[in-house]
Amino acid sequence: MYIHSISLSETACALKSGELDIAMYINETCDRIDENEPFLKALLPEPKRRERLLNEAKQLERRFPQKDQRPPLYGILVGVKDIFNVDGFPTRAGSKLPPELFAGEEAISVKKLKEAGALILGKTVTTEFAYFTPGPTRNPCNLEHTPGGSSSGSAAAVAAGFCPLALGTQTIGSVIRPAAFCGIVGFKPSFDRIPTEGLVYFSITSDHVGLFTQDVAGMSLVSSILCNDWQDISRIYLKKPVLGIPEGPYLGQASEEALLAFEIQIRKLESTGYEVKRVQTFQNIEDINERHRKLGAKEMSLLHAQWFTKYKNHYSQHTVEVFEKGEKIPDEELEFLRIKGKELREELQNTMLEKSIDLWVSPSATGPAPKGIDSTGNPIMNLPWTHAGVPVINIPVGLDKSGLPLGLQLSASYMKDEMLLAWAKEIAEVFA
Repeated sequence: MYIHSISLSETACALKSGELDIAMYINETCDRIDENEPFLKALLPEPKRRERLLNEAKQLERRFPQKDQRPPLYGILVGVKDIFNVDGFPTRAGSKLPPELFAGEEAISVKKLKEAGALILGKTVTTEFAYFTPGPTRNPCNLEHTPGGSSSGSAAAVAAGFCPLALGTQTIGSVIRPAAFCGIVGFKPSFDRIPTEGLVYFSITSDHVGLFTQDVAGMSLVSSILCNDWQDISRIYLKKPVLGIPEGPYLGQASEEALLAFEIQIRKLESTGYEVKRVQTFQNIEDINERHRKLGAKEMSLLHAQWFTKYKNHYSQHTVEVFEKGEKIPDEELEFLRIKGKELREELQNTMLEKSIDLWVSPSATGPAPKGIDSTGNPIMNLPWTHAGVPVINIPVGLDKSGLPLGLQLSASYMKDEMLLAWAKEIAEVFA
């Protein structure tokens, strides 16, 4: 195992106070990367990474000599999925296309992290255009297994302790699934709660900026910085949430192993005082799945039309297939597909109100990380929540019989991100 414990909230506090020396932190991290990255392949290569980071740390120290004036993420190392534009780094989007095609303004989320004092560790490996063709990254929990995707490198880097925070994206399940496979916390906020400007898009309607940490407290800290209109609810009394299980064909998509583990997790929550309701939900899950795939394919074909004409031979077969599928979908169907996602959001909201449910709980994936790195696993358990644009978090809930991580997926109402994270912190403590 190549995992290493590192809490974002604790590290940020130690760096701000000076308890942890920033140069020592960088050197220890770079030593860990030098030792383990040849096996994990989570990061895009950078020959003088340590030298650059130490220079940037000195500049940061000169800007903030007074400890009480240091910003909240002072000195924190951040991994950035290679579909975000970052000043000083080429963007390749996991593809063989010329990086000049993707050059543009630095992503808003990256700018906000820098303003909060973070240092960019480097770019992390992504599947090609955040779709299904995997990169070389391996799972730090077991090198013979996939870390998930498409945010493969971001999840692996956080789990391995290369950085306590990483940026990813989710179009179907590209944050929640790799977080579950790597045994860390992954958060996909409500749609557009974190601005997406500065991305190489796959689907402009479905792409969400997401985050990886090892602790829910750290996730709350960085979400308060990146999410628009974040509300401080620390002084609001939150009752124990009523949990809803989306029974029916959606849940039946998970493996028998995953469902058995899920029932054990539910019993543990019930034994600690959580009320759980089983509700028939997503009865038309096959239609939802197909609509979301068609939406992604159509938008991808529109976004890549110019590039594809000139560089078709540079695309992988998987991506060629989704592009050609999207081309065949009539333009007039696009608005219908976009509307159906909002209708699903309303349907979920109405069900929650009717049944007095605060959070949905479900498996984060169809099972533990599959063996091999030729596939990143099935994102189907994440799809309806992404289609609806509601906030979702993965919390680690233990290991399967072979020692691979398992995750629990918590989903809240649209724009209730603050409450989701507050409740997730309490639920995570049940499984700590």
